[in-house]
Formats: sequence, structure tokens, C-alpha cells
Amino acid sequence: MDDHTAALPDPGLLWDAATAARYDTPGEGMFAPEVLTPTVDRLAELAGDGPALELAIGTGRVAIPLAERGVPVSGIEQSAAMAGRLREKDGERIPVVIGDMARDRVPGEFSLVYLVFNTISNLLTQAEQVACFRNAAAHLRPGGRFLIELWVPELRSLPPGKQATVGVVEPGYVLFDTYDLLRQHVVSHHLRFSGDASRQEAELVRSPHRYIWPAELDLMAKLAGFELESRDADFAGTPFTAESGSHVSVYRAVAEHD
Repeated sequence: MDDHTAALPDPGLLWDAATAARYDTPGEGMFAPEVLTPTVDRLAELAGDGPALELAIGTGRVAIPLAERGVPVSGIEQSAAMAGRLREKDGERIPVVIGDMARDRVPGEFSLVYLVFNTISNLLTQAEQVACFRNAAAHLRPGGRFLIELWVPELRSLPPGKQATVGVVEPGYVLFDTYDLLRQHVVSHHLRFSGDASRQEAELVRSPHRYIWPAELDLMAKLAGFELESRDADFAGTPFTAESGSHVSVYRAVAEHD
């Protein structure tokens, strides 16, 4: 890890007990039915009659409804607090290993490994991201699939000579991103305001990421013995185009793995 990476906010410190306690927003945002239903539908289809492994399982936003569909689900999660929140909601039904999604193993062999909501970008080096692909491959049965949901870098909105873009401006919330183009790093700055106009308090949360172009992601997959099977703009199957802001990419394991 170079000096620049060491100076970034530590992603592991973001997912503490306070974050876990407020992470779930039932029925809203990423927990809204119009977001979750197509996600779970697609994952259940890909898993078929086999088990699934979620990397960075978090509080079980996707894993719990997928398990309710009859798919056996296991997980890897770095944050004990996030996994603890999953346990509060779901008991012991979903086995979770507390560890690193790029290196740690879960017992068993899976038909599907999946990584949703941009989480592979929480790994801050190319080497760690490649290791994540290889770890996914090591968990898959022959012909198994690895699904990644990821945003497309928004560099076209970055003005020449500038280092930041504003993503969201809402009452009580502002999001802006700062970029290090040399290292493909972006730090998202989440500013939340409370109180009235005469006396407002602000909370700042910074989350670091390493962005990945789709073509680079495909090369990582090839290094780990995968081939691209499909790429859509979302879980509903919207065609992926040059204007898409995100993608859902499905890779099939085609080579023997370690």
C-alpha cells in the first residue's frame, strides 16, 4: 500500500456499530421493493438449484430475501457490526465468515458468487480487486457464475483541471466526489445537515473507492478464469449502452481454479 492509499479513509472503519444501526432503510432507497425484487429475481435465476455466496453480505439486504426464496446463502463480511445486525434480523440461518472478501474462504462449493452495490470498489488497489475475482473463482463449482453490480466512472462530468464533482443536492444532504485520476481513486463525501436554518449541524462521512472501467473488470475476470456471459445496465435487464451509469455483469467460470 503506497502513501496515498494509506492516507485515504479506512473503509473498514466506516462499517462500525453506528453505521450498522442506521444502515437499513426498510422500503426505501436500496431497500425499496422496486430495487430489491429484480435483484433477488436475477440472483435466484442464476443460482438455480445450487447455493449462493454473497461477498460483503452486510446486514443481509439481499441475502435474507434471497434465502426466503429458497436459495441457500452464505456470506463473507469484514464488519462484525454489520454481520451482527444480520444476526439480529435473521438468526443463524445464513452462515457468515467474518473476514476479507478478497482472501478468506467459506466452506462448500457454490453455483453463484455475487457482489452487489459497487462493493468491489471498496478494495483500493487493482491487486486486491484481482484477488477478489480469484477468491470468487475458488468458491465456484465448474461452470458457476460470478455477478458484479458496479457503477460506471463518471469522469465525463469532471471538468478539466478540477478534482471534484457534485452528485446529489437534496434538503439535508449533499454528495460530492473527489478524484485521483492517476490511481483511479475517488472519495465520496456525504454531508448531512440537521437543525433549522439558524443553527445547523453537519455530519461528514467519507468513503474511499477504486473505480474500475468495464473493460478493466473484464480483464480481471479473464485473469481469474472467467468469461463475460452478459452485461446489462441494471437487474431489470435494461440494455447496457455508452450512456449507462451502472452495469450488472455476469461472468462464467471456464478454467480450472486453485
